[in-house]
Amino acid sequence: MAAKVKITIDGREIEASPGDRLLWAALDSGIYIPHLCGIREENHPPASCRLCFVEIAGMPNPVTSCTQPVTAGMVVYTRSSQVDRLVRRGFQLLLSAYHLRCGECPKNHTCEIRRIAKERGLKLRVKDLRPLDRDLPVDASAGDFVYDPNRCVLCGQCAWACRHRAGVGILGFVRRGMERRIATFGEAPILASGCTRCGECVKACPAGGLTFQKEASG
Repeated sequence: MAAKVKITIDGREIEASPGDRLLWAALDSGIYIPHLCGIREENHPPASCRLCFVEIAGMPNPVTSCTQPVTAGMVVYTRSSQVDRLVRRGFQLLLSAYHLRCGECPKNHTCEIRRIAKERGLKLRVKDLRPLDRDLPVDASAGDFVYDPNRCVLCGQCAWACRHRAGVGILGFVRRGMERRIATFGEAPILASGCTRCGECVKACPAGGLTFQKEASG
């Protein structure tokens, strides 16, 4: 096992393994960095949520911490004017693109969206961006859980869990651009696509796209 190296995050010195992703090194040490799409086991993080930006001394621009490997002596800042601006705008774009309706969501008290808002002092309503009109059908075919694509933030967590944790792989990204979404092959109902109803996709979902029926019923 490689020897630990020391890095500094927001003035605090911590130890991490060289090559570890900075996001996980920070989280493991109790230092919060906003994130939605980060998967610890993923060797090639997509960095698609654009929320885990940090500044690193010696680098000209903020970088995504989920893709940045740890190196000895690195000095990291999770807050700065540039970082805060990028995170705030990325968060606002996310809110404008999906009908999260936080007050009505079954994951209201466990949602990562709400945690990000609380940690960074961000509002859950956006006034200067026009929301996209979405009225996609909700899929409750599995019985045990519900998939609401209108609340899906396209983090890809459910598809990864379905393939790598459940070993099934019925979920994935379909379509392009603003029509992009998570669905089964041919966009068939979940239960008709080989779902084993294991619930790994629901556990992985950081927002309200996938919820257990018992959560939805209160």
